[in-house]
Amino acid sequence: MQLMSGTPWETVTLTTLSRDRNLFPELLTEARDLAMRGQEGKLVIHTAWGIEWRPFGQPRLKRPVGSVVLAPGVAENIENDIKSFLDRRQWYADRGLYSSNHLLLQLFTIRSLGIPYRRGYLLHGPPGSGKTSFIQALAGALSYDICVLNLSERGLADDKLFHLLSNAPERSFVLIEDIDAAFNKRVQTTEDG
Repeated sequence: MQLMSGTPWETVTLTTLSRDRNLFPELLTEARDLAMRGQEGKLVIHTAWGIEWRPFGQPRLKRPVGSVVLAPGVAENIENDIKSFLDRRQWYADRGLYSSNHLLLQLFTIRSLGIPYRRGYLLHGPPGSGKTSFIQALAGALSYDICVLNLSERGLADDKLFHLLSNAPERSFVLIEDIDAAFNKRVQTTEDG
């Protein structure tokens, strides 16, 4: 189904006699369990498709955080900070300060009723230095999925960006790629006009 609207891509109609109605809940529960088993222990990566998020490729096996080579203590510090951030969720919920639990990487946000609670991380380094591998390992360790958003994507206007960030799937990191490309465009725009 479409993630944003919930509209199904396909519809299947099942018909039975009244006495066999109890078969449907059992059948649907078994189908859901089988589908979920295929993703168990795996990481799902979503990509922006228009104004909605869609799974990209097959679910991937989770990678251990320790398998990513970083400076000593960096991975542990970030993972501990995120866990601490998530542990404070109930405090904000008790005060009505948020209504969702979207987790954005590079722009961590728990959306609120007008008061966002944010945590930001900017990972930098040359290509191949392990930034994406670390994010995938971290998401796997916390049982989150990843939504990849490339700021250099053609046609990504502010309204589309806001919509995608506001409608990220539950329990997912939003990985903002090529964040420097957004600043390069803005600098060029201001120089041109």
